[in-house]
Amino acid sequence: MSLSVSDRPPRVRPWLMFFSVLGPGLVVMLADTDVGSVITAAQSGAQWGYRLLLWQLLLVPVLYVVQELTVRLGVFTGRGHGELIREHFGTGWAWLSAGGLAVASLGAIITEFSGVAGVGELFGVPRAASLALAAAFLLVVVWTGSYRRVERVAILLGLFELAFVWVALRAPLDGVRVAHDMFAMPLHAGGYWYLVAANIGAVIMPWMVFYQQSAVADKKLTPADYRYARWDTALGALLTQVIMAAVLMAAAASLPAARGNAPLDSVGQIAGALTPVLGHELGTTAFGLGMLGAALVAAIVVALAAAWGFGEVTGYKHSLEHHPLEAPWFYVVFSLGVAGGALLVALVPNLVALALGVEVMNALMLPLVLGFLVALAMRALPAAQRPRGAYAALVIGVVALTSALGVYGGLAALI
Repeated sequence: MSLSVSDRPPRVRPWLMFFSVLGPGLVVMLADTDVGSVITAAQSGAQWGYRLLLWQLLLVPVLYVVQELTVRLGVFTGRGHGELIREHFGTGWAWLSAGGLAVASLGAIITEFSGVAGVGELFGVPRAASLALAAAFLLVVVWTGSYRRVERVAILLGLFELAFVWVALRAPLDGVRVAHDMFAMPLHAGGYWYLVAANIGAVIMPWMVFYQQSAVADKKLTPADYRYARWDTALGALLTQVIMAAVLMAAAASLPAARGNAPLDSVGQIAGALTPVLGHELGTTAFGLGMLGAALVAAIVVALAAAWGFGEVTGYKHSLEHHPLEAPWFYVVFSLGVAGGALLVALVPNLVALALGVEVMNALMLPLVLGFLVALAMRALPAAQRPRGAYAALVIGVVALTSALGVYGGLAALI
């Protein structure tokens, strides 16, 4: 039985403290490596080899800096992201932020269910059946569980993504070529910058900020938990980028002849491209488990982020600790996200094009999302917990540079 986060006995061993706090950061980072992110990484490797690999490594500290601010806000204010925006900047700005969350969440959840349908088709399961089963599973988990139960299920699902690392380790990697190509960036190419933007948008998403801050508040983490919550976030940031790098490297190693014209237009084609060295059955199973885990954990997180975000803006009860009859709108919004996403997937003609477009849209939204985050860190936190001095300059610099690169990359392909 796990320890209560808010009511621990004194002198608990650090590793027990860490495991009792572990969850919000790891879950949101596993969801970060969602279907859209996997597709973006695979397409990056297929089109540009290892030339986008360095970006995956550079984004580890960026991701940590961004999400650590959400942890800090959640721990030291006890409130969600939307609630703080409404309190400090007014209802209009809160609704603008919620509107951005809605757009990002809609694109993401359609992508997740497209991944579920694609995995079902790999194993001969009709699209309608796979979508219905996945949606029903997610609804049952959330409607019948507490925050802790939902968190545990999400972590278990997300760990299936480690199958991608195994696939990469079995790919025919050339270390010398990897070391050379990862620094050979074609910065003159608009198509390259488009995928840079897609990778940035695949790593930093609006719903991540809403989810982790609300999860920290819902889990009732206290200032005494802050140190361990940061470890949780750091572990998750490293893990998600290892998985992204693994997918990119597997695609780059497996598709040397198709560079620049890789036919990755469906989950089946991506699976076939990434897993030839494993054999059809083993490769398909490994890829399918990884993709299904990514899709389901992300669907939970995205739909919960939307339900939390709108609850914080409107003021309706928004906690997994409430029974559905106590917080009906929270569960209705979650359910609409899940059921609506499953229903809309039938209308999606090209999963890869949709996924890349969603990630680039996320990158274009970064100035708004990260701008609010930094503004809240400077305004809503207690004075002693606000970023100060060199670290404040670092945070502002990282946010400004990341936002600028995301917007430039998203627009570069159009210029």
